[in-house]
Amino acid sequence: MLLPRTNIEEKLFLESRRSGTQDQIIESVYQLLREDNAREDMIQERLGGKGKGIQNAFNFDLLETDRIYHLDQIKKICIDYRLRFLDSKYFKGEIPREGITKIKSMEKEHGISIEGFKIIAPSKLFRLEDKDDPLLFAPIGNGYFYLIHQWGNDLHPLRKALAWPFKSIVNLTAVVLLISYLCTLLVPEGLFSKSSTQAEFWIIYFFMFKSIASVVIFYGFALGKNFNPAIWNSKYFNA
Repeated sequence: MLLPRTNIEEKLFLESRRSGTQDQIIESVYQLLREDNAREDMIQERLGGKGKGIQNAFNFDLLETDRIYHLDQIKKICIDYRLRFLDSKYFKGEIPREGITKIKSMEKEHGISIEGFKIIAPSKLFRLEDKDDPLLFAPIGNGYFYLIHQWGNDLHPLRKALAWPFKSIVNLTAVVLLISYLCTLLVPEGLFSKSSTQAEFWIIYFFMFKSIASVVIFYGFALGKNFNPAIWNSKYFNA
């Protein structure tokens, strides 16, 4: 008669039952889960708080230097790509699980509670007060921020080019002048007179510019739009 093979997992289970530690283990696991959930709740609460004037006492030996950015660098990127850099409490999306996990891991490594979270994202991803690729930051101090987590899809490759006209009034005027010129070229010759002249071309160009500029100005005022340098860190929809 062949002897049955020994299942170590069964033996271990029986031993734990005999020693009466099973209930203690279960209670310990529940306690760890409760503590972990409590930490997550605290993190979510801090994510909904204000980030102004807060500095986190990170251990700089544990930080990755290529994830540290100065406010001037963040401002330039926001202006170039028409993004906003605001407190995480205005973010209407959901912080992914990986982001929360990274925060918990960093808090454990550095022995601190991280506060003052900031997020870079397009305006549509924020709950803005009335007047595609988020990045989560925590303030270090002296205008420096540490990039904790990035999620979502990358920005459209043409976003920087599309945002260029809104960097300043000069850029917008240049674009309107160029569009007006191209539209003038599309006007058929002899539409207003039998022979086209240089003077007629520039007259049509002038009226074309006035028409397009009027539409742009109306659109800007009607929807409360503003230039990139004025909105990159504004919490207002019509800043």
